[in-house]
Amino acid sequence: MTAEKIKELVAQMTLEEKAAMCSGADFWHTEAIERLGIPASMLSDGPHGLRKQNQEGDHLGINDSIKAVCFPAGCGTAASFNRELLMEMGETLGNECQAEGVSVILGPAVNIKRSPLCGRNFEYYSEDPFVASEMAGALIHGIQSKNVGTSIKHFLANNQETRRMSCDSRVDERTLHEIYLAAFEGAVKKEKPWTVMCSYNKINGTYAAQNHQHLTETLRDQWGFEGYVVSDWGAVNNRVEDLKAGLDLEMPGSNGANDKMIMGAVLSGELDEGVVNEAVERILNIVFRYEENRDKNAVFDKDKDHEMARKVAEETIVLLKNEGVLPLSDQQKVAFIGKYAEKPRYQGGGSSHINSHKITSALDAAEGMKNITYAQGFDDAEDKTDEKLLAEAVEAARNADVAVIFAGLPEKFESEGFDRKHMAMPNCQNELIEKVAAVQPNTVVVLHNGSPVEMPWVDQVKGVVEAYLGGQAVGGAVCDILFGKVNPSAKLPETFPIRLEDNPSYLSYIGEGDMVEYREGIFVGYRYYDKKKMDVLFPFGYGLSYTTFDYSNLTVDKEQMKDTDTLRVTVDVTNTGSVAGKEVVQLYVADRESTVIRPVKELRDFVKVELAPGETKTVTFTLDKRAFAYYSVRVHDWHVETGEFDIMIGKSSREIMLTKTVTVESTEKLPFVYTTDTTMGDVKKDPRAWEIVKGIMSKGLFSEEQGNSEGESAAEAMTQEMNDAMVEYMPLRGPISFGGQVTMADVQALVDKLNALEE
Repeated sequence: MTAEKIKELVAQMTLEEKAAMCSGADFWHTEAIERLGIPASMLSDGPHGLRKQNQEGDHLGINDSIKAVCFPAGCGTAASFNRELLMEMGETLGNECQAEGVSVILGPAVNIKRSPLCGRNFEYYSEDPFVASEMAGALIHGIQSKNVGTSIKHFLANNQETRRMSCDSRVDERTLHEIYLAAFEGAVKKEKPWTVMCSYNKINGTYAAQNHQHLTETLRDQWGFEGYVVSDWGAVNNRVEDLKAGLDLEMPGSNGANDKMIMGAVLSGELDEGVVNEAVERILNIVFRYEENRDKNAVFDKDKDHEMARKVAEETIVLLKNEGVLPLSDQQKVAFIGKYAEKPRYQGGGSSHINSHKITSALDAAEGMKNITYAQGFDDAEDKTDEKLLAEAVEAARNADVAVIFAGLPEKFESEGFDRKHMAMPNCQNELIEKVAAVQPNTVVVLHNGSPVEMPWVDQVKGVVEAYLGGQAVGGAVCDILFGKVNPSAKLPETFPIRLEDNPSYLSYIGEGDMVEYREGIFVGYRYYDKKKMDVLFPFGYGLSYTTFDYSNLTVDKEQMKDTDTLRVTVDVTNTGSVAGKEVVQLYVADRESTVIRPVKELRDFVKVELAPGETKTVTFTLDKRAFAYYSVRVHDWHVETGEFDIMIGKSSREIMLTKTVTVESTEKLPFVYTTDTTMGDVKKDPRAWEIVKGIMSKGLFSEEQGNSEGESAAEAMTQEMNDAMVEYMPLRGPISFGGQVTMADVQALVDKLNALEE
C-alpha cells in the first residue's frame, strides 16, 4: 500500500470513519472499515514476552492472557550488553507475533533509571541513555525484521509510578536532551520503530499526549519518525489538542465519546480536517504494512522459544562477587536455600506480566544431581521470619560444602503502578543470609530482583550472583553459571549504591504533589557517583568472569581532528585465563577542560567480544561529533568545545585500563551576546574584544587619580593578584562605580561595538 493509495483510501472515508480510526475499537484493536477493505489490527503488551489477551482486556496484568514465553526483563537483557543477542530475541518475539496475529508489540521500554525506587525499573534498561538506546534499537531491529511493529515507550520523562497519570516532570533543556531524550533518539533514528507510545505525565507543564514540541517538532521534524504515536492506555486528556500535537491513536477506545469530540471540532473549524487525515494515514500505513507482510505459516513453538529464553538469560546474569567459591563442582555437597530456588521470581508485575507456558527453577535444573539438598528458608508472603524454616536452612548449610541462597525482592516490592519505599530486601531474607553465612563460610547469594538492593551482608558471603528477573528459564541459566557450564559475561547497566541516600535523585524523587523536579540534572547514575568520587557497592559496567582479560595496544587514527571528522579507535583484548569467555569492552570519553559543567566521563560505545583461552581480538570503535559534544542551550543543539579529550577503555566506569588523548577543534563558534553586565574575564576570551576594552579600562578604572581614604593610589593599595581577581569578575559597567570618566553611554557604545564583532 503506497502513500498515494493510502491518501486515496482516506479521501473515501467519512469524517465519522476517520474520527473512529483515531481510537481503538476495543482494548487491543484498531477500527476496521469493511466497505473499504481496512482490517482491524491488534496490538499486544510486551516487551519481553507476548501478553496477548483473547477475552476481556486490561492493562495491568490482572486478567489472563494466552500461554506464552517470558524472556528476561529489560533490567537483565541490558546487562548482556550484547546487541546481536537482543536482535535474536527480537526475531523470536516477532515470529511469535506473526503466529498470533499481532501487528505491534508494546515495547521496548527505555525510560532512564533515575532512582532505584521506580517500580517499573525491571522493564527499563539503564541509567545510561546510550546503553538504553542501543539495546532497545537491537530489540526493535529483531522484531521488525519479522514485519511486526514495535512501540518504543514511554515518551517522555516517565521515571516514576507515583502519580504517573498526573505528575509534571520538570526537566531543564540540557538534561532533557542529554539524558532523557537521548535514550529514545538513537533507536528512533537508526531502527525506525513503527510506533511510539507517549507517556501519561506532563513534561514541563504540558501533558506528553498534547506536547507538540516533542511529539511533532522533536520526534518527527528532527528525528524523522514516520510511524504513528499511540497513547499509553488512558493517557489521553484532551483529544482535540492531542491530535493537534501529534498523537494519532488513542488506546483504548472511548466508546465513541472522543470520536464525537473530533468530529465536532472539525465541523466548528476548531480542528483542521487535514490534521485528522494525516493521523489516519499514519495509522493505516502501519496497519497495511503488517497486513501485507503476514507470515501465515509462522508457528509459535513455545518449547523452542523457552530454550531461546534460557540462552538470553545466561548472558543477563552478573557475577558481582567471587572469592574462589565459584564455579561449583558436582562433587561438592551443595545446599540450595531459599524459596526462589523452587519458585523463582522471574518477572515483574503489571502490563508486562506473561502467562508462562512453563517455568524452570534452579531445583528443576539440578534434578538428578545427587549432592543437592534444598531448604525453603523463608516465605515471601509476608516479611516475617519463620523460625522453623530458618532453622532447617541453617542446618542444611552446616552440613554442606557450599550454601547457595536464592533471595531477592517479592513481587509486592516492585511492580507497575507503585514505587518502592526503600532499597532494602525483606528483613527475613537478610536475617537468613546472615545466619547461614555464620555457619557456612562458603556462602553464595543469588539475587532475583528488578533493580538494586542494599546488601548489609555482602562482606559475610563469598559470592554474589545478580540474576535480575531472568524469565521463565532462569533456573537453568543460573545453574549453568553456578556450575561453570556457562562463563558469566554480563555487566551492570546501572550503579548499585551502598545505600538509597547516596542516589543523586534522593532529595527530589517522587516530588511534591504533582510537581517532580529533576534537580540532579545530567548527573544521573555513574555520572554523579564518579563526579563525587563516591564509594558505591558495585559500579556501572561492572561484572566478573571465570577467566581474565588483558587490554593492550590502544590506537586512534588521528590525534588531532575537527568535530566534523570521525575517530577510529582500536584496542586489543586477550583472554589470559584458562576458559572461554565474553568481555564487554567499554569506551568512555572525558573532556579534560570544559567551560560547562560536565561528567568526569561518559560511555560512548561498547562491544562484546568472545575469546577462547589465549586468543586476542582487535575491537574497533568509530566516534563522531556526538561522542565529544554536550547539548548547548545557547544554540539549542549539540556543541563541541575545542580542547583535549581522553579516550578511555574500561572494564567498568571505575576500572579504566587504557587512555589516549586527542585534540578536537570545534568548527562552530557559539554566539555570544555582550551586555553591560558581561565580565572582563569573559571579554578576555576573545582577543579582538579584549583589545577594544583595554582602552576604557585604563581610562576609567585604574587612573592614578583614584585613591583610597589614606591617599594611596589604587595600584599601590592592592596586590597584583587582587587586581587580577577584581578585573576578572568586574562587569563592563564597573568603571562607572569607581568614579572614573566612563559613562553608561560609553559602556553601551562599547557593548554595541563588541556585539558587532559577533555578526
